[in-house]
Amino acid sequence: MPTKPIKTSQRVFEILEAFETQQRPMALKDFTRAFGYPASSASALLKSLVTLGYLDYDRFSRTYMPTMRMASLGTWVQRALFGQNEQVLRLMQRLSEAYGETVTLSAQSDLYVQYVYLIPSRLPIWYAVPIGTIRPIARSGSGWAMLGVRSNEEIAQLVRRINFHEPDPARKVSLGELMAHVEQGRRDGYVFNKHTLEPGAGGICMVLPERRFGRLFALAVSGPVERLEEKEADVVASLRAGISQMEAGGPGPADRPAPSA
Repeated sequence: MPTKPIKTSQRVFEILEAFETQQRPMALKDFTRAFGYPASSASALLKSLVTLGYLDYDRFSRTYMPTMRMASLGTWVQRALFGQNEQVLRLMQRLSEAYGETVTLSAQSDLYVQYVYLIPSRLPIWYAVPIGTIRPIARSGSGWAMLGVRSNEEIAQLVRRINFHEPDPARKVSLGELMAHVEQGRRDGYVFNKHTLEPGAGGICMVLPERRFGRLFALAVSGPVERLEEKEADVVASLRAGISQMEAGGPGPADRPAPSA
């Protein structure tokens, strides 16, 4: 089970995410009403962020606003995740345009898979999770795809760690069942998980061959299982072609200039 966050740390990021959601200056009362913070605690936390240079306080309106120091914190992350030329992002956009389903980029985070970016579906019924959400790696299609490039011994060690930290016997991971999913993914070159995390939902997942900062990443096209089954072959072909283009360093089909008349 994920460890419970320290209360102060959780509140800091709830405040920062509130600014991202609201995109306007916010007053102390906005945070106490939204999150139920004691006014004294919220005031002390906001003042600390002002002192550190991450928030600005306007005495006339009594509101707080993020500074450019805050805005600059994550500017390098997009380049780190998507590559110098943002090849991964362009591939995700092409997949979104072609199929209309949710497209996710996830990374292994120890015993979990974490969604680091997504493009939501444009279709009536769709499934998505907030960026930053974590799922157990042994119960996720993207996790099975990532584990496929690990050795069997590494997978066995990971399962022992998962089960050591899992107090509920019913939720302990069966190495045999997990390896069946992993081996299927190795044979096919991709994973199609169905009804794994939510009834009716699935994802067609493929691991990215290039590691970034030592981390494994996987792309997935996710949506209702019935819709994905109809387009499985096309999605797999597009994923393979896009990843091959990334490995070759060339432009994808949507990035090439149009032929001259």
